[in-house]
Amino acid sequence: MTYWFRQHRYALAAALVHLRRSPGGFLFNILVVAIALALPFMGVTLLDNVRPMSETLSVDPEISVFLKQDTPREQAEALAVQLRQTVHDKQAKIIFTPREKALDELKDKNGLADVLATLGDNPLPDSYVLKLDAFRNAQAGGDVDQLAEQIRALPGVDTVQVDSAWVKRLAALINILRLALLLLAATLGTVVVAVIFNTIRLQVLTQREEILVSKLIGATDSFIHRPFYYTGALLGLCAGGLALGAVTLALGPLNTAIAEFARLYASEFQLVPLQPLMMVALLALSATLGLIGARLSVRRHTARLN
Repeated sequence: MTYWFRQHRYALAAALVHLRRSPGGFLFNILVVAIALALPFMGVTLLDNVRPMSETLSVDPEISVFLKQDTPREQAEALAVQLRQTVHDKQAKIIFTPREKALDELKDKNGLADVLATLGDNPLPDSYVLKLDAFRNAQAGGDVDQLAEQIRALPGVDTVQVDSAWVKRLAALINILRLALLLLAATLGTVVVAVIFNTIRLQVLTQREEILVSKLIGATDSFIHRPFYYTGALLGLCAGGLALGAVTLALGPLNTAIAEFARLYASEFQLVPLQPLMMVALLALSATLGLIGARLSVRRHTARLN
């Protein structure tokens, strides 16, 4: 084990010596790789911030039933029995909202009391909200839309609206963005591997004589390859750190712009940096991409030297 650690320590030291010989080229390669990594890292940060908000949204199917204005109160209250018979779901919650209560709730909202006072009579109808069981309706497929059509045919019903449709659209949109981010990350990951592949190729060609001499005195392939592996991993690691730093700094001006938009919806939503564990995972991924590029390049070009 001590011999193994000694070999890797020597390889790391050799990699650092090679980097010090051409710091300008190494820094330029870090910048190129960091630019390629910054975009998927920003996408991961955005999705990580949006995910908790999307998870709090209820995706249980809800149906809002608005009655006709001239429907008597007794008939409106009796409609609950017909709704229960139509739904056939013991887990469903049927909530009746009288038009007076709906008006009071609307008046409580800022800036609407004066507007409603000018209308005179109450323009709102009696209504029901049906909160259905999500699991049952997930198994039933499109039964929610069919149920809405049956409720629309009941006497006294004016309008029926499926309120959870927009939540499902939002979830579908987030899934599309997640897939697009995955494809983008795969594409840019290939770019990172290609850049590091070319960087290591130039180093192998630069140290051609040194490699040939090492082979003549009995150096193994692993001993020769190991410093280049560390070079690629260090390049990926430094580029990942630079990309994460750039993304974290970019959150400041982004939050300034988002705050103005969120204030219009009475929200205090802000983007926050990734959790430390996620940052460590991204840095490890960056180093792994660098190692893959270095490994492919070294094996290919040292084989040509042989």
